[in-house]
Amino acid sequence: MSKPLKQIHLAAHFPGVNNTTVWSDPQAGSHIEFSSFAHFARTAERARFDFLFLAEGLRLREQGGKIYDLDVVGRPDAFTVLTALAAVTDRLGLTGTINSTFNEPYEVARQFASLDHLSDGRAAWNVVTSWDAFTGENFRRGGFLPQTERYSRAKEFLQTTGELFDSWHGDEILADQTGGTFLRDAKAGAFVHSGQHFDIEGQFNVPRSPQGRPVIFQAGDSDEGREFAASTADAIFSRYATLTEGQAFYTDVKNRLAKYGRRPHELKILPAASFVLGDTDAEAEQLAHEVRRQQVSGATAIKHLEFVWNRDLSAYDPDGPLPDIDPDLGEHTIARGRAQVRMYRDPLATAREWRERAQANNWSIRDLVIETGNRQNFVGSPATVAQTINDFVQADASDGFILVPHITPGGLDSFADTVVPLLQERGVFRTEYEGTTLRDHLGLAHPDAEAVGERAAS
Repeated sequence: MSKPLKQIHLAAHFPGVNNTTVWSDPQAGSHIEFSSFAHFARTAERARFDFLFLAEGLRLREQGGKIYDLDVVGRPDAFTVLTALAAVTDRLGLTGTINSTFNEPYEVARQFASLDHLSDGRAAWNVVTSWDAFTGENFRRGGFLPQTERYSRAKEFLQTTGELFDSWHGDEILADQTGGTFLRDAKAGAFVHSGQHFDIEGQFNVPRSPQGRPVIFQAGDSDEGREFAASTADAIFSRYATLTEGQAFYTDVKNRLAKYGRRPHELKILPAASFVLGDTDAEAEQLAHEVRRQQVSGATAIKHLEFVWNRDLSAYDPDGPLPDIDPDLGEHTIARGRAQVRMYRDPLATAREWRERAQANNWSIRDLVIETGNRQNFVGSPATVAQTINDFVQADASDGFILVPHITPGGLDSFADTVVPLLQERGVFRTEYEGTTLRDHLGLAHPDAEAVGERAAS
């Protein structure tokens, strides 16, 4: 008996200014004006995507003590944008990254419960931690936490917000206009939490929201991150671009669920994926090459090399050979606040490998960065891209993808118009929304339904 076809989950990430976007392209628009966010969200909704995703940037990154040129706009506040988008969309989920290191549970719970009300049940929270004191300098605590402590704080943060969400059960509001009684229970929203990181008590002032709790996303790839996702998250981002790597990650994370009494479908695995479309595969390959040349200018190539070398390499020619000096292994990091620095755990080994590859292929610095950097995940005609996406999902390398176009806000349009109809024809992607909430789109149970089931079983 053949295995039933999995339904594909699709989402869209508005990336802002970074080395994925080509902001200099004539087709590119603003990365901060609301009209750009609205266009992007409406495209995702007409394509029946599950949700739109916004990342978070709490500080502009630096390189050599100066603002890194590909981060000059930063990112506007996610909650402000998502709340505004709730007014111009009807079904699209609204997902925002909010940091658990620098915020407080009561504040974040109020924000997400409010967004869930205003959007009629479409809110989702990507829970992240912060790893560096550089970002923490913007906050009163100065904010550096070692990895074990920041995950400990994140777990208690999520537990505490859950207690706040659950402090309302959903039946407290009577609103009896004749008798003049609004609440059935004057203690609605009462909570007490005393733990290692938070000691709070009071009454939560936002009633039970349509989803009960927002959908929870998590992005960690470390063992602690995977375990955190398996224990608490509804979805986890994946950074693996190949089929075999994706399958290994998928199997590892899904196998962790059983120990927490969870089933595989209760956690969605969604890698980010860029794409380039053409009328033919050959045309798409040529366009993808041009896009990569736009994404990696000579100056950008030097900056990326400095992530590994931890030295000022501005005197080097990006179209010349790699430096023959070794990386500086000192504790001071030239690229402060950049996650890429953590990716290269052994800079000396990375430098040796890159020199060997560059020499073997006659690559310049810029060529090397183009070839070793983040490449487009899906390149080809709409038919080829649709086939590849479906192959990944049916082979359990993911449950779907979060698409990151290189042009905003219009870069998603072609995918919506050409690839989505092909997936719909295959019967692996919805033609209409079947529910109203993000939990409906993702096939996740409502927390209140789970609670009713538990009470009935007992």
